[in-house]
Amino acid sequence: MSVKNEPTFRESVDLMFNRAVSLMDLPPGLEEKIRVCNATYTVRFGVRLRGHIQTFTGYRSVHSEHMEPVKGGIRYANSVNQDEVEALAALMTYKCALVEAPFGGSKGGLCIDPREYDEHELEQITRRFAYELAKRDLIHPSQNVPAPDMGTGEREMAWIADQYARMNTTDINAKACVTGKPLNAGGIAGRVEATGRGVQYALQEFFRDARDIEQAGMQGTLDGKTVVVQGLGNVGYHAAKFLSEEDGCKIVGVIERDGAITNDDGINIENLREWIIKHGGVKGYPDGSYTENGAAVLETECDILVPAAMEGVINLSNAERIKAPLIIEAANGPVTAGADEILRKKGTVIIPDMYANAGGVTVSYFEWVKNLSHIRFGRMQRRQEEARHQLVVDQLEELSKAMGNSWTLTPDFKQKYLRGAGELELVRSGLDDTMRIAYQSMRETWHEREDVQDLRTAAYLVSIGKVASSYRAKGL
Repeated sequence: MSVKNEPTFRESVDLMFNRAVSLMDLPPGLEEKIRVCNATYTVRFGVRLRGHIQTFTGYRSVHSEHMEPVKGGIRYANSVNQDEVEALAALMTYKCALVEAPFGGSKGGLCIDPREYDEHELEQITRRFAYELAKRDLIHPSQNVPAPDMGTGEREMAWIADQYARMNTTDINAKACVTGKPLNAGGIAGRVEATGRGVQYALQEFFRDARDIEQAGMQGTLDGKTVVVQGLGNVGYHAAKFLSEEDGCKIVGVIERDGAITNDDGINIENLREWIIKHGGVKGYPDGSYTENGAAVLETECDILVPAAMEGVINLSNAERIKAPLIIEAANGPVTAGADEILRKKGTVIIPDMYANAGGVTVSYFEWVKNLSHIRFGRMQRRQEEARHQLVVDQLEELSKAMGNSWTLTPDFKQKYLRGAGELELVRSGLDDTMRIAYQSMRETWHEREDVQDLRTAAYLVSIGKVASSYRAKGL
């Protein structure tokens, strides 16, 4: 979205980076090394479709190799360009450092509207794109590990993994060349929901600290807070679902491509999602008011605004009219650098994208580790854990009998206590722990340094500091 005098997405990332490093004591050479993109590969390949050859343009950018492999999604969209891919790769570097995932940053993209092709055609295109990248080690378990992004999902990751395995028949770790795969193709439980779940855990951690709540001019807990979600794709859907079903939030607005639905009494996210799948948009949904100009709903009165689709949706043209006291960036770069400045002056608290949507790369990390270890999480210890808990329950029940059955354990407690942690529970536990610790490192910088006025600067300071430490350890 271009607005007069608005910096591009890449310029926004650089501006925010510069704002943070101005508060750090880094040698200019190291600062430059961290900021610039190491390499970008542009590929143009042909695929025979519908009786003739079509040429596609794709990119894979590597921002930083302070740790390897490098990690980052592949998106399918007509808007994909080199600047966008390089900006997203830079965000991946800082994101991985912030949540302590041992990866450098990378990103990929293909200029294509996936809705214009059937499944077989998309498979041909994806496999050829994967081939072009893999033969240059831009898909590789120990060098470059893609994941899903906008316009891609489990299906595309399975095709990429299979294509890599066909090209590397003796690589025992071939499945680790990409994450976000289906469960039956080497994926991990909880990966599809991971980014949305991470948004939920981020908000839960925000509301654990009275200073943060006060800074946003709010009070109380997540329960009862009104939420507007922009984009009901994978991330927005899961975030809205978990916040409404588990935390008591009220989703009062959902913005999609063809407009928006609002309902002050709350929107049933499952029902709306089913409607969108069936009808291709929100128009006509019976349980709410339809607004054709979806962007206007960003300006609705609400407690929490969740932009979960494209970059640049909150910009110089609408930032002044944004009323939500708390914005959590579930998408990459939804608030431009210009809008960020306006919102900060207004006192709006923004939980930045590099932290807020890091749930995806965190669970991708768990999947990569699972692929390399060749065993699912929980397989070795789950039943032993249950047996040990059973001993405690048996002993307590014996004690109760000896005391004349004066008290008993409730069936609900027994069921929950006796159940050992499987892969999904362990993944959620690891994700929750990661999101808490990363937020706490940002919070500490935010509240304890007088020269840090916002969470975004705090996030950049923490992450750039970690990248700089890695480079110093390498002797740079």
